[in-house]
Amino acid sequence: MGQHHPECPERLQAIEDQLILSRIDYFFTRIDPPLATEDQLALIHTQEHIHRIKSLAPLEGYASIDGDTTMNRHTWQAALRSAGGAIAAVDAVMQGEVKNAFTCLRPPGHHAEPNQAMGFCFFNNVAIAAKHALEHYGLERVAIIDFDVHHGNGTEVAFQKDPRVLMCSYFQHPFYPYTEANLNLPNMVNVPLPAYSAGEAVREVVELQWLPRLREFKPQFIFISAGFDAHREDDMGQMGLVEADYAWITRQLMTIANETAQGRIVSCLEGGYNLSALARSVIAHLKELADL
Repeated sequence: MGQHHPECPERLQAIEDQLILSRIDYFFTRIDPPLATEDQLALIHTQEHIHRIKSLAPLEGYASIDGDTTMNRHTWQAALRSAGGAIAAVDAVMQGEVKNAFTCLRPPGHHAEPNQAMGFCFFNNVAIAAKHALEHYGLERVAIIDFDVHHGNGTEVAFQKDPRVLMCSYFQHPFYPYTEANLNLPNMVNVPLPAYSAGEAVREVVELQWLPRLREFKPQFIFISAGFDAHREDDMGQMGLVEADYAWITRQLMTIANETAQGRIVSCLEGGYNLSALARSVIAHLKELADL
């Protein structure tokens, strides 16, 4: 997105380096992510939105989408690969190749609404993957958990009228994208938290609000919008989580997945912009997913 932009390629390199440093890289099966098709994008996004993003991709230089989000000549393909990777992860889990998966891909997706790109996001990877699981595999109930510091407004808009999807999140509020979670929707448990909330407050939300609703809902597949920018070292937000909190949240979700979803989880990278904190937090998340 340009020099000095926080959503940078170094984010993925930091995670790869930490995998090697932690000596766990060889525990994982790697899947080469395909490009999503436009029909797959249309599971969530309007044709108008898809064509607009495609048409804005520049031949050189940068094209501005909003004040925070730009495209270069590689962005269209990268966005297709990010969505395609989330779909491929669903396929691998549903076909029994792996028990769960983490998509270490960018650009992120949870701010992208059906007809709008924003907040570094072009297509809503986790929403597309969840809709793919529902439509292609005939699942009846899936849950989407979003622990990014920012409200997953795009995911909420995509599924606010779909009773097959339960969305649970916390997010710093008031904060970007300055959208209000609809607290009256029966399939949404999206909890605004004040700045400087730390792990204790988040764990209370998970225990008292997320877990009871998840057990009641009995999801057949759990998706995670895994943003790590609520870490106390990440200055893109003002919350106070640490690696142990992300590990604890992951363990709780794995317990639910094992109870109702045959262990099926796909986790999609969202935010996380302090490179060291991001990498360490992803490793904590992966260790729990892989039961290491």
